[in-house]
Amino acid sequence: MKASIKKRSPRAPGVALNEALEHAFQIYEAEKLQPASTDVVAQALGYKNANNGAALTLLASLRYLGLLSRPKDGFLAVTKEVESYKFAPDETLKRSLLIGFLRRPQLYAELLERYSSGLPSDANCKFELIQRGFAPNTAETALTVFRKSVEFAGYFDGASNSAPEPASINGDGEMPGSQVESIEQQKAEAKAADNLSEKQVQLSSESINIDKIPVRLSGGRRAWLHIPTPFYEADKSRLKAQIDLLITEEDELSREGPREKLAV
Repeated sequence: MKASIKKRSPRAPGVALNEALEHAFQIYEAEKLQPASTDVVAQALGYKNANNGAALTLLASLRYLGLLSRPKDGFLAVTKEVESYKFAPDETLKRSLLIGFLRRPQLYAELLERYSSGLPSDANCKFELIQRGFAPNTAETALTVFRKSVEFAGYFDGASNSAPEPASINGDGEMPGSQVESIEQQKAEAKAADNLSEKQVQLSSESINIDKIPVRLSGGRRAWLHIPTPFYEADKSRLKAQIDLLITEEDELSREGPREKLAV
């Protein structure tokens, strides 16, 4: 009897665009546009190093969205577009950059082309993702991330049809620089919009019952699951789907070989 082979879902960002930008800003504050090793970049995000699934998944998601580039094996750098977005002098340029980030993943570009007049129901979109190779639970999680990214970019807002084309991106992930202007207010709104933000979970844990469940990992390491009470069936499905996405990222990176995995 042949052993069953687990079907891998297509590549897709594991975090919404607004959260991904927040992480890119963290890296930018530490390293600006200078290349740094994957471990150093992971440390800027609060990880001990890049040798764990969560860090690899997050770094891969930032690359999918065009927020990080890989100038050479084992190194990552924040792209020029992130800096340009951070200091953009007007909303038109910022929106153009957001649309560029949103359309960078091949899956997102294809979905936005297919649903050019607006996204249909969740059931319709989920079916489309399953047809593209996603497992049902993973499709639901991928759809949630996609919808949040589309809403954050304002892709289907009233002025979207007349909005400028997304900024062009050259081989080095660069575009012309711009003048300095703070967008702290917009960053704060992005945090509030992301209900899955890790910081929000930490802040809310004081007001609800949370069970911390230890999970022993190889090499003497340990992970912690923060489980709210009550924990519903729908919660279990979402948790499993998120783990499936993480495993998918790990599998994709493993297929690229050891050096590629370290390079993310």
